[in-house]
Amino acid sequence: MTALDSRIAVAVIGAGTMGAGIAQVAALAGHPVFLHDTRPGAAAQAIDGIRHGLRALVAKKRLDADQVESALNGLCAADALTDLGACGLIIEAIVERLDAKTALFGALESIVTTDCLLATNTSSIPVTAIGAGLRHPERLGGLHFFNPAPRMPLVEIVSGLDTSAETTRTLADTATAWGKTPVLTRSTPGFIVNRVARPFYAEGLRLLQEQALDPATLDHIMRTCGGFRMGPCELTDLIGQDINAAVSRSVWTAFYHAPRFEPSLLQQELVDGGRLGRKSGRGFHDYREGTPAPAPQLAPAQACPKMVSIHGDGPLARALASRLRAHEVAFDTAPAREDGCVAQAGDARLYLTDGRSATRRASDLNQPATLLLDLALDPETATCLPLAAARQCPESARQAAIGLLQAAGYEVAPIQDAPGMVVMRTVAMLINEAADTVHQGVCSAPDLDLAMRLGVNYPLGPLDWCDRIGARVIGTVLTHLRGSDGERYRPCVALQSAIHSGKSFHEA
Repeated sequence: MTALDSRIAVAVIGAGTMGAGIAQVAALAGHPVFLHDTRPGAAAQAIDGIRHGLRALVAKKRLDADQVESALNGLCAADALTDLGACGLIIEAIVERLDAKTALFGALESIVTTDCLLATNTSSIPVTAIGAGLRHPERLGGLHFFNPAPRMPLVEIVSGLDTSAETTRTLADTATAWGKTPVLTRSTPGFIVNRVARPFYAEGLRLLQEQALDPATLDHIMRTCGGFRMGPCELTDLIGQDINAAVSRSVWTAFYHAPRFEPSLLQQELVDGGRLGRKSGRGFHDYREGTPAPAPQLAPAQACPKMVSIHGDGPLARALASRLRAHEVAFDTAPAREDGCVAQAGDARLYLTDGRSATRRASDLNQPATLLLDLALDPETATCLPLAAARQCPESARQAAIGLLQAAGYEVAPIQDAPGMVVMRTVAMLINEAADTVHQGVCSAPDLDLAMRLGVNYPLGPLDWCDRIGARVIGTVLTHLRGSDGERYRPCVALQSAIHSGKSFHEA
């Protein structure tokens, strides 16, 4: 292991939330830590905040008192960059501007020793560009922490074109020694997490713009059906609509305006109106005092039809059968149907979405009473299922389908007929972007899945999710979406290869 010895001093430049968090992590790992900021008094103020926070954790018995006092004794404010000459690692966490970062590292090169490592906490600026003007760019790498740095386990270790293997290895091992989980990534736009996560926001925002559903229902579906910790509206409200929109624009621009990264007009309208989320009191949701939490739009109770049949033994069919038995609802079973019908409730025919709209599928099947169900992380334990009816579907059939699902113990979230629905459309695009990221050599498949679980708390890594669903299913969904909404949904080369080879992304 090549981690920095804990006796070596570490400096953090930038005393905002992220910089202070990184300083706290390094200090608790036993390093002497210098915190510097150009704003007078900012570093000292940040250290006071760290002191208060750590002693509060000691009072709650979450940290050892001796470890905390040792860390605090080794933490001090540096008034000038020239005070950092003896440090072995300097991490910048300043404003996200290339000119500011290059100027800072240029100044540091004339101050530090030749064996001092330099690291940037940038979330999207290429490390190669930051180091381009340095005399020794081989010692510069990315240490991208996630907010809040003391609690979030993931650190992306970013290598630019000139970053040496030794620098990368030392940064990764040091992150491990600090109690973090490092993943290795090349310096490409968005690195791993900020690139692969774009569809989670983008597809939800497109569904809102298409008026398929409202923000509260979208968030509810992604949590209770998709298994995500937060939905896209509440998550972007937490991040800040301005910050999330800026990252989206940055990635879109860096990929030369690729359609799949196109920013949301709806989100930009929120930003223009000052509705930035929690920090401004309003975003997609209203956080002002006394405002009730928004409720999802769920179907009112409907009677379960007397004639119910479950077809085949796929995951959704098995879950429906199991839950109907648990609720003592009588039903018939039948072999799998060639058209993919999962269940029949009176005249209603229920199918898992394949990327076509319910209206298109009803036309293709010549079956007006067609209704679609969304992908669920685990249909056995999901508490809510979205339902979309074809435009030509009779209201009686729609009510019968709702009654069946409610009899199986599901909440039903009716949405407008949108190709790919909600969870399936989002997950398919996450998988496609993940596959393309690995195909381009940005990172390994295991590191990608690990990064998405730890960095944004996904219930499964996208490539693990692909293994569960099947690459062929995802390819079909994307092909149908592409047919209805253009190149944005083109299956990438790596996904097509997985379909034709039958091999997992985790296989050599």
